[in-house]
Amino acid sequence: MDWLCKLLFEEGVAHTVLLLAFVVAVGIMLGKIKICGISPGITMVLFAGIAVSHFGFRVEHHILHFIREFGLILFVFAVGLQVGPGFFASFKKGGIRLNMLAMCAVVLGVLATVILHFVTGIPIPTMVGIMSGAVTNTPGLGAAQEASADVSGMVDPSIALGYAVAYPLGVVGIILSIISIRYIFGIRLDTETGRLQAESDAQQDSAETFSLAVKNPAIFGSDIKTISELISRRFVISRVCHEDGHIEIASSQTVLNEGDKVLVVTSPAATKAITAFIGTPIDMSPADWKKLDSALVSRRILITRSEINGRTLGRLKLRAAFGINITRINRSGLDLIAQPGLQLQLGDRVTVVGSEQAIAAVEKVLGNKMQRLNEPNLIPIFIGIVLGVLLGSIPFAFPGIPQPVKLGMAGGPLIVAILISVFGPKYKLVTYTTMSANLMLREIGICLFLACVGLGAGENFVKTIVEDGGVKWIGLGFIITVLPLVITGILGRSMYKLNYYTLMGLLAGSTTDPPALSYANTAAGNDAPAVGYATVYPFTMFLRVLFAQLLILLF
Repeated sequence: MDWLCKLLFEEGVAHTVLLLAFVVAVGIMLGKIKICGISPGITMVLFAGIAVSHFGFRVEHHILHFIREFGLILFVFAVGLQVGPGFFASFKKGGIRLNMLAMCAVVLGVLATVILHFVTGIPIPTMVGIMSGAVTNTPGLGAAQEASADVSGMVDPSIALGYAVAYPLGVVGIILSIISIRYIFGIRLDTETGRLQAESDAQQDSAETFSLAVKNPAIFGSDIKTISELISRRFVISRVCHEDGHIEIASSQTVLNEGDKVLVVTSPAATKAITAFIGTPIDMSPADWKKLDSALVSRRILITRSEINGRTLGRLKLRAAFGINITRINRSGLDLIAQPGLQLQLGDRVTVVGSEQAIAAVEKVLGNKMQRLNEPNLIPIFIGIVLGVLLGSIPFAFPGIPQPVKLGMAGGPLIVAILISVFGPKYKLVTYTTMSANLMLREIGICLFLACVGLGAGENFVKTIVEDGGVKWIGLGFIITVLPLVITGILGRSMYKLNYYTLMGLLAGSTTDPPALSYANTAAGNDAPAVGYATVYPFTMFLRVLFAQLLILLF
């Protein structure tokens, strides 16, 4: 049995792999256990690592440090790829308000941390760990540990201990904050559901299809290109039925005359203006158009050819080459109006109208082969990681801060991933990953990171709780969790009249806490919390990483 003792207790490659795999497997299994309907999730990997380390199992420090940092890089890079396409869009319209409220929650948490540091005398590295655990933000923990290593040459172990101690009640505190807002304002869920539906009807911004009869004498004899220049609205005319009954697929050169019928695709906000300019509405659905000319069919084609990635509709000249019309593009569930300047991306689904033969030809150009999307695009991932590490290692000097600020292994890859996912298609960089591939990359990264943090912190965990004031840390973490969220929730509801479902997503997103989002989705029974969560998540993640480093460097 000597081989088994060596495997379990003597440091080596096999010993390290065995411990990490065991910790991750046990942690994931424990994370599936529900307590009061809420499962702790992937974070149980951290506590599995703490337990294993407490009973004397160790991994060599340098190996542990490498795996921890690499896991963090994989996690934040995958998160950046996921949220990047919607990052800048999240600041449009109501997204600015939601992100400012989320920033309020982050700043209030930082202020509470600093105040409690001065009141209690607890060192700031420990308080930053407590803060990261209180808001369940793992990248913030990684950023704080890296900043601590830059300042002192070694990672302060109390950062991970503070995180681990504050985390469990942090999850509970976030959910209690969400519930407390409901009772403070006496919110009725059925009323909120009605409000949400009314807001959705009023703000709907997806593509809409309707039919018109041409009645405006000012456009008789004008082609569609000229008409589109006269109307300051985005729209597409898909098909035209002339008075003689002939139906054609509309192009920019198609001439409209009195009595022609047209099938229009545009946003609901532009419907009234386009209707008033062209003519009068008629009762013809897309199905009615199909009956008029059975030779024309409408089909969605999936873009799977990498050569198409980043090219605009206008440059492809599909209408001129094949006599078809593209009416809309569906990207991540959102219908976009097909404009010549719209850049196509891998994974887009385009709605094409034309003959069977023409659509078959267009399929060859665009791809429409699902299996191609299942092939991983590894080059952009590793190029992005290289650029992210370089960016994260650049020191930035700011007046009043004694130590240069670095974005680190959390901030650098996160920012690069967001940027390449947004601008990559423009430069022919294929950044598309399937949701399952992204989730796999993200989960492997966070599991490795949490397992290493737990294995590194477990040796002194019990001692910290029993002898070194760890119980007080739990209370401080609860304050950092609840106080900022309740204040933010009151501001969002009283000043901005946010729907409660959106507010739930906002509060969960401002702490980047998946269990809280799961609770909110279950309580709401709709997608509003998830939309609010996704709107503030990217900006909040960036702020959490940044402030965790700044607190270490400033104090």
